[in-house]
Amino acid sequence: MTAEHTMDAVVEAAGQQLDRLVRVQPDFPQPGVLFRDLTPVLADAMALDLLARALVAPAPTATLVAGIEARGFLLGAVAAMSLGVGVLALRKPGKLPGEVLSESYDLEYGAAALQVHPGDVPADARVLVIDDVLATGGTVAAACRLLRRAGAEVVGVSVAVELAALGGRAALARQEADVPVSTVRAW
Repeated sequence: MTAEHTMDAVVEAAGQQLDRLVRVQPDFPQPGVLFRDLTPVLADAMALDLLARALVAPAPTATLVAGIEARGFLLGAVAAMSLGVGVLALRKPGKLPGEVLSESYDLEYGAAALQVHPGDVPADARVLVIDDVLATGGTVAAACRLLRRAGAEVVGVSVAVELAALGGRAALARQEADVPVSTVRAW
């Protein structure tokens, strides 16, 4: 079996674990939003390991992983461990002391911003951006812009779940056309 077939098997196995474990919560955090809760996946060691390996499969040359607050922190940390690299925490405003770079964006149910310490991003960083869900694409696009402003090369975006009906992949492609996007499971 080739390495590509092995990684395809890991991605498929991780997708099966997502199908089995992801909890769907209607009307959270507000009415009309169908929230995909990955906390049961995080609590299952086998599922978490498979998911970490599936998330990094598309970008084996990344030298740093960036996890988006909050569930992306957890996935980013295990993904970074899987790759043997460090992890950046892309935080919400007011969480990081000292000098920060900030990038604002719109959500499907509001507005937000991400921040990073510019000194935590090495000049030659090849960063894989990781998050739990790709919905409208705004959060991930903001993460890519923020990392580029910090001097990084964004080598890919990898998410556990894509909510395909919300058009996030297309929106992200319009804003960040050169960034490959990978998902473990699309619903």
